[in-house]
Amino acid sequence: MRRALLVVLGAIVPLAFTGVAHAAPGCPDLAWTETPTGTDAQLRGLSAVDSRTAWVSGSKGTILRTTDRGRTWKPVAPAGTEALDFRDIEAFDADRAVALSIGPGDASRIYRTDDGGKSWRLSFQNSDPAAFYDCVAFFDHRRGLAMSDPVDGKFRLQSTSDGGRTWKTVPADGMVPALDGESGFAASGQCLTTAGPHDAWIATGGGARARVLHSGDGGKTWEAADTPLPSGASAGVFSVTFRDPRHGVAIGGDYAAPNAPGPAVALSADKGRTWRTPQEAPVGYRSGLAWLGNTVIAVGPGGSDLSADGGRHWKAFDTGSLDSVDCARGACWASGAKGRAARLGGVKLEGP
Repeated sequence: MRRALLVVLGAIVPLAFTGVAHAAPGCPDLAWTETPTGTDAQLRGLSAVDSRTAWVSGSKGTILRTTDRGRTWKPVAPAGTEALDFRDIEAFDADRAVALSIGPGDASRIYRTDDGGKSWRLSFQNSDPAAFYDCVAFFDHRRGLAMSDPVDGKFRLQSTSDGGRTWKTVPADGMVPALDGESGFAASGQCLTTAGPHDAWIATGGGARARVLHSGDGGKTWEAADTPLPSGASAGVFSVTFRDPRHGVAIGGDYAAPNAPGPAVALSADKGRTWRTPQEAPVGYRSGLAWLGNTVIAVGPGGSDLSADGGRHWKAFDTGSLDSVDCARGACWASGAKGRAARLGGVKLEGP
């Protein structure tokens, strides 16, 4: 098995840009390189493809794509969707992507493009006024899941086996009952995640306990585990991510009290069956997570943090507001409020 390690010192090479990198004193070698998008939309959806290509999505029907390291971002949203809020986007490459808009009833929709956003196909439109879809995630280029807040006491799922071109409702028999008030948070497109060919996780809050639900059979059956994160109407697990099917990190807090003390991070080494609080944690609410080797990057309105040891210890490295982060092929991207999009340039993986 090849073991990947993040080379931190000297690995971040700034790119030429016209924006500002908001470095924090705690980790001076790291900084996000700003890539101006030309929009003031809140960009909560993000999918990194590689160091050159990324997709972002968000409010005002916004979907943008870059293929030149963020020097330019091209608007590529479906026509007539200006009223939608695209909270999640999953890209397979520079041409193929699936975008999810959120909201009650028919505002929850899924679109797919195969030509870089020149054209889109509406592949799913919610018809149940009780459903509200939050996140979408894929196991591979064909198999994926989309998650709704509970309907009739259980989280509802749609599944696809053709890359998001068609969707069908997953039977509710295998889903665990939801807690009173429990839901997902569509804050970063990361309340649903996958690792490997069969494992998926759902991050929840809003109820009496902040939980992570796990499926080991592609979304057919689920079990629930409590986390030590705070929970309530505006609190819970906002993002969950797994490096592999066993090792995961959950993060969140209370978005209505973003600086409130309390555990904002939990770690699991057993597929999400149990969760524990690490020795250190970022200060305040965080909404997004991404793995890069054994390193974890967290973002939120209060700044960005990095853990080089799988979530046990953390250092802040940015003070600006971000909602989501994603890493792919050694490149990390982030996005957030007022059209902010940024990239960590020069990140590379090395290992024996």
